[in-house]
Amino acid sequence: MTSSVEFCNITKYFPGVKALEDICFRVESGEVLAFMGENGAGKSTLLKILNGDYQPTDGKYLIDGKERHFSNPSEAIEAGISVIYQERQILMDLSVAENIFLGRLPVKGFLKQIDMKEAYRRTQKIIDDFGLDMKPGDMVKDLSIAYQQMVEIMKAYSRDNLKLIAFDEPTASLSDSEIDSLFKIIRKLKEEGKMIIYVSHRMKEIQTITDKIAIFKDGAYMGTYGVHEITEEELIHKMVGRNLGDVYNSLDREKEIGDVLLEVKDLKTECTKEISFTLRKGEVLGFSGLVGAGRTEIMRGIIGADRVISGEIYLEGQKIQNRDPGDAEKNGIVMVPEDRKTQGILSNLGVGENITIGSLSRNSSALGIVNRTKEKEMERRGIEHFKIKTPNAEKKIVELSGGNQQKAIVARWMETNPKVVILDEPTKGIDIGAKSEFYHMICEFAKQGLGVILISSELPEVIGLSDRIIVMKGREITGEVSREEANEEVLLSLAMIGESSREKVC
Repeated sequence: MTSSVEFCNITKYFPGVKALEDICFRVESGEVLAFMGENGAGKSTLLKILNGDYQPTDGKYLIDGKERHFSNPSEAIEAGISVIYQERQILMDLSVAENIFLGRLPVKGFLKQIDMKEAYRRTQKIIDDFGLDMKPGDMVKDLSIAYQQMVEIMKAYSRDNLKLIAFDEPTASLSDSEIDSLFKIIRKLKEEGKMIIYVSHRMKEIQTITDKIAIFKDGAYMGTYGVHEITEEELIHKMVGRNLGDVYNSLDREKEIGDVLLEVKDLKTECTKEISFTLRKGEVLGFSGLVGAGRTEIMRGIIGADRVISGEIYLEGQKIQNRDPGDAEKNGIVMVPEDRKTQGILSNLGVGENITIGSLSRNSSALGIVNRTKEKEMERRGIEHFKIKTPNAEKKIVELSGGNQQKAIVARWMETNPKVVILDEPTKGIDIGAKSEFYHMICEFAKQGLGVILISSELPEVIGLSDRIIVMKGREITGEVSREEANEEVLLSLAMIGESSREKVC
């Protein structure tokens, strides 16, 4: 039996913001439809309306030709609609089986006792169908991020009424092999006639797994195209309304690389082997490698977030010791983390407060009284300089797009006047237009004489931005490549050299 979901003139306004306007299109059984558009284009808002998290200001949606209205996600689930968000929606201290059948565990007997044996049997069947290496009794907290995501998918799949499943940036934290596993499951769902919505900024994935692309721009629906009917250049133009050209060739790379700014000597943390490297003033130093190579871990050691076992750090020739990130910030080293949701933004605060929180002591008197005039000026400066799209500084940061959240984090640390800026996957989950802004921003930091460390899993990005690239594998450095020597083949070769380490990965 075929199913369909149709959006009819969906409009959504928030105070001071037009999120969606007059959205009309249709999704059908056995179809993998990509949602593409810049951050803030309305993709996630539309999913939240379908899921019952938001209510439309105007318009309606039809499921199998019948108008529906969901007040909350539970009602959507009962109607066969499931959305898998970037943030996990599972309980870490429960088992795989308990998570999959939470709230509907099978029961037996007159007393309706929970039948865990039956729950394990049903769970094992789903695990076998998906071809996964896990057990029903495994604790979710002990699984990898990829497998935690698989548990969410299996939870949706376990419902007999599943019609549509939506994935919001599902591969943001997955390795290539884990992405392959996810794609196998998506193909299985497609073969079974499910409707699949796939939100991503990664063109390679879109071309591999989807049938059609629905394009959004500034809250408007720009049309649906067959994945092979539109070129990448045409797609980007429809998304951003301008031709970006080659984003790397358009960068202003004219700058002077100066003396050694940061020197790391034989630094070893609980999660890395001994690492040594230098960073010069005005240099963009790329760190490349596969997931788990240890790039993030060594940077966390440098800023004092992870315990350092041995080694030394020198800044402008002076030995420093960062016992915690606060020490690092005082010494002039800041880090924009990969996981902005849990380690970057303060979700209960507004945009302005997220910018000024890193300078709280500077904006306070000796008695601890905050100078709001100074704070408001800092908020205004950060929002304007980094072009953060927000109606005002009081807007909750969680209500902004991922790219604008990232800009606020960068604005926060740039207000501390750092000497070294560490950017860990700074464009993760960010659209092509916002990426271009970040690339120009990184070049501008280097031109100002800052030392920039760029961790990126996107090879074109690390090649296109870096003056020099260090490659890691197994929590140690396997090579160093100049900009002139760098290409994807060289970097992949260095990232995959030798056997995988058997030591514990932190």
